[in-house]
Amino acid sequence: MRVAFVLGTTSGGTGRHVRMLADGLIAKGHQVVVAGPPEVGELFGFDGAGARFAGIPVSDRPHPRNDLRAVAALRRVTRQADVVHAHGLRAGALAALAGLGRRGAPLVVTLHNALTAGGFVGAVYGVLERVVARRADHVLVVSPDLGERMRALGARDVRPAVVPAPVPRPAARAAGDVLEELGARGRPLVLTVARLAQQKGLETLLDVAATYPGPLYAVAGEGPLRVELQESVDRRELPVVLLGNRDDVPDLLAAASVVLWPSRWEGMPLSLSEALMAGRPVVATAVGGIPDLVGDAGTLVPYGDVEATSSAVREIVEDAERAADRARAAARRGAELPGAGDAVRAVLDVYETRED
Repeated sequence: MRVAFVLGTTSGGTGRHVRMLADGLIAKGHQVVVAGPPEVGELFGFDGAGARFAGIPVSDRPHPRNDLRAVAALRRVTRQADVVHAHGLRAGALAALAGLGRRGAPLVVTLHNALTAGGFVGAVYGVLERVVARRADHVLVVSPDLGERMRALGARDVRPAVVPAPVPRPAARAAGDVLEELGARGRPLVLTVARLAQQKGLETLLDVAATYPGPLYAVAGEGPLRVELQESVDRRELPVVLLGNRDDVPDLLAAASVVLWPSRWEGMPLSLSEALMAGRPVVATAVGGIPDLVGDAGTLVPYGDVEATSSAVREIVEDAERAADRARAAARRGAELPGAGDAVRAVLDVYETRED
């Protein structure tokens, strides 16, 4: 089978997911081409996986000139494909506008995210959703709410996406050494792994730190809100440290008393899967795909509810028996999560679906 993947700007989970699928399909003897921004090809090394990479200007915002070029390039790159699998709403809409889907090569679109902002950006996003719903042959979604929305917009075949996280490596350093580096020796560590962006709800984390200031709150990740968040931390004198991008997340997880996700919305965050597999107690908002991912292995709280989130964190930090129970539940759930082989089998089932 000749599979063409299309993706836009990404530096995280979407790119890792496509690389995993490409590796698995190539290992099974399928031919793979990946089309996306040149920097994405370099970052994830698709050529090194045995796939052919085609650089195409798929930006993360509408850009008429680049979008016309991308549509034309997609027509050329996917001409010989048996199936085209786009990842993300922008990539899926451009593939649909290139004439793919509902005729010729089947178009599969995986939606990895939802928009949490309004205004002009929200209006454009809604138009792209309608394009994908009406033109894609199959839509894969990372959360039930995305599936409901796409069905309401007219999508004919909507299925859950299987997006596994890689098994995290064991911690390389002792927890005490990590805590000492962070200035948290003798204090509990509450860890958040997230991009510093509006979707992640980090303003709630700051309010939780103000309400329950005993632990050190550490955020591993970078993003456009760094300056704004740091100014708020400094002004309010909060026990919060912004760590930036880290390559030692397994070490941070092993040292954490609680891992906190205060997000406005999430699909299947790979970092949350990694926390479960590492057996860490989890407190997370009950949004998007998080409840299905966590099951009964973590404590779920309403988005933006500072009191409920603070209480959940406090309960784990101050109750050793509760913390041990939550850690065991997380490890059990982590062991149940799907792996790369499950994801590859799932997409092949979709690719081989034939419409009546």
